[in-house]
Amino acid sequence: MLHRSICAMKLCTKELWSIVCRMPALLTGSGYALTLFAAAYALIALFCRPRTYRPGTHARFASASVPQPVTVLKPLCGDEPRLEENLVTLCEQSYPEYQLLFGVRDPLDPAIAVVERLKARYPQREIELVVDPRVHGSNFKVSNLINIESSARHPWLVLADSDIAVAPDYLERVSAPLADPAVGIVTCLYRGRSLDTFWTRMGALFIDTWFAPSVRLASAFGGDCFGFGATIAMRADTLAAIGGFAAVRNRLADDYWLGKLSRDLGLATVLSEEWVTTDVTENNFALMWSRERRWMKTVRALNPLGYAFTFLTFTFPVVGFGLLLAPTRWNVIFAVLGSAARLALHWRAPADGLPAPGNARYAPLRDSLLLLTWLSGFVGSTVRWRNQTVQIQNDPAGPISQ
Repeated sequence: MLHRSICAMKLCTKELWSIVCRMPALLTGSGYALTLFAAAYALIALFCRPRTYRPGTHARFASASVPQPVTVLKPLCGDEPRLEENLVTLCEQSYPEYQLLFGVRDPLDPAIAVVERLKARYPQREIELVVDPRVHGSNFKVSNLINIESSARHPWLVLADSDIAVAPDYLERVSAPLADPAVGIVTCLYRGRSLDTFWTRMGALFIDTWFAPSVRLASAFGGDCFGFGATIAMRADTLAAIGGFAAVRNRLADDYWLGKLSRDLGLATVLSEEWVTTDVTENNFALMWSRERRWMKTVRALNPLGYAFTFLTFTFPVVGFGLLLAPTRWNVIFAVLGSAARLALHWRAPADGLPAPGNARYAPLRDSLLLLTWLSGFVGSTVRWRNQTVQIQNDPAGPISQ
């Protein structure tokens, strides 16, 4: 017995020593892998172009027919910075016939005064305000949409967050694909507009140099599993077929699920060529951290496996770890290429006519904060959203008490 125990101990010691001897090679290999994958992602994200909708160029889509009247649904909550300025861009659309339908839950909401001013300023526009405090689920924004849904008069619907500014031909461009019966929802990318303070600039870079490039890359490789609150256009009959807004009343990522439920019907999600602008107003670290952590935790809930590998998109800290593990000449070259591509994203205009993000000096800090936010996204099952604690997963019981 003693002899067997001694033999077993010798065997374990030999195996442990073998692993120790292989550690330098394993660490070097890991360093090369981190640097290569991070650099490859940055290079591809820099040069790829998204697959946007073009009538008649895709076998799945039919030729476009005559545009239909559109109802724009805008759930509002509070007098946000630039709210009136952003809503004015919807009042000045070139689209021939459309309804602007605003909804608030609180009869004392200051956004009501903004809508009343718009009515007076644009009497030729079909503008309607619905004030309804009813709550239908854990997502208060969707409750707002449920409350105004019945007042929509037109067969095509466009949903857009309250902090979005658009171009005069916005409705024409985002609604055009709805003429194709194979299309379920249309969504579009957006760029960040900061308040020109340090933390709002950092928040805008989260959108412009990390989020938007990742969507462009996913779209370029055939991905369509997305839907963005910046814009979702869909036909009223498609909304009815998925069960109306009530189908997503307990979903935090309601924009994503509108696309998912329409894809479950066999309908396509398409990315418009149109870009819109979203305001970034989180002017301190705590507010920015809360918002970005909510986004990260939502992505983790929707795509756990993809989220686990998201760290490879945080170029500077990842290539730094790679160089630490494998400080070789070739790895330095790969790291320099990846870092240069990551910096170039700050100088690349996301689309024709749009400005480049700029602020390249913030890139290493921005990537490091992304990595920390990503790590924090693995912890917890709730997020803070508009002073409300919400479950990441379905929450049939509604909002958690404050």
